[in-house]
Amino acid sequence: MKVERHEVGPRMSQIVIHGDTVYLAGIVAHKSGGKSVTEQTKEILATIDGYLAKAGTDKSRLLSANIWLTDMATFGEMNAVWDAWVAPGNTPARATVEAKLAAPQFKIEIMVTAAR
Repeated sequence: MKVERHEVGPRMSQIVIHGDTVYLAGIVAHKSGGKSVTEQTKEILATIDGYLAKAGTDKSRLLSANIWLTDMATFGEMNAVWDAWVAPGNTPARATVEAKLAAPQFKIEIMVTAAR
């Protein structure tokens, strides 16, 4: 089976497609880095929408999501944005954990897999 890669860098590809499965790399909020978890989550989810569209799918086809928060005290804040965004009846398998991220301005990172 063919493997497609988009936005390929020296360390990783942002989008990898294998068959009818779309894998996105972890996404952080570059424009709203340092701002609230709400703002960062909104930016990340909009980025995910764009990448999924580029791969020929959308959030209603999500299979799984991994979410990393730098502080679990912001879990409710993130969930408020997530719940408003996720496709009702099509929620993915999901894990959310607390972790230190690559740079201090990032409070959240999200990685998803979707069907095409």
